[in-house]
Amino acid sequence: MSDFSQKHKPTEIRLKQKEKMLELDFEDGVSFSLPAELLRVESPSAEVQGHGPDQKKTVAGRRHVGIMGVEPVGNYAIAIKFDDLHDTGIYTWDALYAFGENQDAIWQNYLSELQSQGLSRDP
Repeated sequence: MSDFSQKHKPTEIRLKQKEKMLELDFEDGVSFSLPAELLRVESPSAEVQGHGPDQKKTVAGRRHVGIMGVEPVGNYAIAIKFDDLHDTGIYTWDALYAFGENQDAIWQNYLSELQSQGLSRDP
């Protein structure tokens, strides 16, 4: 599977810095508002995901994280620069779409992981 063949393609991406949200409209008419905190703690970077399925790290203390900027990566993804200076994750269109579709489950899983590890969303 090539990263370049994305099933979903956004027609518009809006960075809402004050609201700490990224809004995406896709070709199929679906729109998502993704919180910066969710995007940061689920970053597709090796720093967060590790190099294997059992290496994912739970990132705590990011309740107030914001997005400083969004850069295109080819025509298949974006890189997001967060105000905690994390900027190594490449978010493909399909990954962003999946974040939108599964936002509630991903969020609940994150909160459960924090709790089980005695961590907090607060810095």
